Amino acid sequence: MTRVISSSLLRAAVLPVGLLVLWQLVVMFGTPSRRAPMPTHVVEAAWALIGSGDLPLALIQSFGRVLAGFAWAAALALVLGALMGTYRAVDRSLDPLVESFRSIAPIALLPLAILWFGTGTPAAAFIVGYAAFFPMIVNTIHGVKSVDPQLIRAARTLGVDRLTILRTVVLPGALPYIFVGARLALGVAWTSIIAAELAVGAKAGGGGTGGIGQMMFVFYAYSVDLNGIIVCMISVGVVALVIDRGLRRLEQWMLPWKR
Repeated sequence: MTRVISSSLLRAAVLPVGLLVLWQLVVMFGTPSRRAPMPTHVVEAAWALIGSGDLPLALIQSFGRVLAGFAWAAALALVLGALMGTYRAVDRSLDPLVESFRSIAPIALLPLAILWFGTGTPAAAFIVGYAAFFPMIVNTIHGVKSVDPQLIRAARTLGVDRLTILRTVVLPGALPYIFVGARLALGVAWTSIIAAELAVGAKAGGGGTGGIGQMMFVFYAYSVDLNGIIVCMISVGVVALVIDRGLRRLEQWMLPWKR
């Protein structure tokens, strides 16, 4: 078992290590610019940011905003998606609104977010939630509509009321699609938090950092630290990967028949 795990980890590390070596060689021998970041300098910058606590604090604050935005978006999307997937009248009424707003980029709502919530965490959470809402509701609707109608008819034959059918038959049957929507929504949420923190300027109180997005802006606008920017980009990617793997584990635990 240990040999199998070691072998799989080795195979997984071959491509990233190869890309890092290629990146180092290209910067050392093929790039004339002195500002071009290289892996060794990026590692040094990452070590300094982690040691000072700035990078973990920025990630924690951005992660909190992502969770806040995702929470309200997921709750609203599950309720509306279940209703739209179950009742045709609700679907006909709300589908034009959902499809119309789905094409509007979250960044276009920044002026409204600033006017409504100010330049703080609520505005960033609003932008994140708006971006995460549509992948969740679209997949929830599709999942509810994909439930086997025979299961619903069987429950009705046994005298089960509609609310219980929705809770015990429809939503469990739609869970695979809901998990796909959650994974897509969290990915979009992490993409949006950077733009939200850059444009909204969400700052923590007490002189703290305003999140990973504002940290990237500081590196760009004031210190022109490309290595710091690369560290922030890699950190966002790593956190997104961890979240996605966590959702996959949760899905396997809740849906053992899909293993």
